[in-house]
Amino acid sequence: MTESTSLFEVGDLLRALRRRADLSQRELAARAGVPKSTVARIEAGRGGDPRFRTVERLVEAAGGRLVIGSDDAGSGVPAADVTPVPGVPHDGLRDEAGRRYPAHLDVWEVEQPRDWPGAWWAQWWNLPPERWPRPLPPATYELNRSYRDRRRWADRIRRDVTVRRVTEGLAATSWRFLAELPDGQLLGELRAHERSPHLLYGDLVDAREREVVLDGILVAGACRRLGIGRRLVAALEVEMARNGIRAAHAVAEDDGIHLLLACGYQLQANRPCVLRLERPDERRPARRR
Repeated sequence: MTESTSLFEVGDLLRALRRRADLSQRELAARAGVPKSTVARIEAGRGGDPRFRTVERLVEAAGGRLVIGSDDAGSGVPAADVTPVPGVPHDGLRDEAGRRYPAHLDVWEVEQPRDWPGAWWAQWWNLPPERWPRPLPPATYELNRSYRDRRRWADRIRRDVTVRRVTEGLAATSWRFLAELPDGQLLGELRAHERSPHLLYGDLVDAREREVVLDGILVAGACRRLGIGRRLVAALEVEMARNGIRAAHAVAEDDGIHLLLACGYQLQANRPCVLRLERPDERRPARRR
């Protein structure tokens, strides 16, 4: 990665590089062999212009490379090798003392108790604000690196996953939707089929009408609660509208019920029983009694 310091303030550049490398000020200082106070002073813009060698060591320790060039002479680095460093998204937030939050952490605003891990009571009691044991901070963050990595991984999955309908090799009445990453990794699948209400209700309805029956939704265990199931259901609804189909039916259990309710489905009073048929394995010997 290369970058030109003429495009950025040095302090903002270091914060952006630290965030990309997931390094605290102390960790970056240890890698570069400089005091932590030096990193803090540069990022805060105090103490005048830092020495070039110090900046170079800090940039390289964070995984970057410092390039010097001029307007009429190229730096010798191909433009394709220059990757912009995204800024720190929460730099506009401040804590109660007016300080910026650590650049390498994921910081989010706290609007309700459930947004703050310190609100232990929010999981059990819905208390009015005047009875909260502690006031809510303006923003919060997660210090545990494994939790932070999991959050960033989940953000990448939400950003990169796409949903498409598969029609090749299927009957016209079979519907299949896949949730995939750009490299083709399968994360979720929805299957459904069409049926004619005329077979159920006879002449009480127009025989040309069609309905969809949801056969099932599967999402990879590590990717559950990332909204993939909702995106699959949304893709199904778009395809239903395109085909002029208004009704969809489903039989679900456990988490599947909560997912469909969140997507607008309603429980039916006359829903059928869930039946199961499992034939005995003839290869297994019968147990003696």
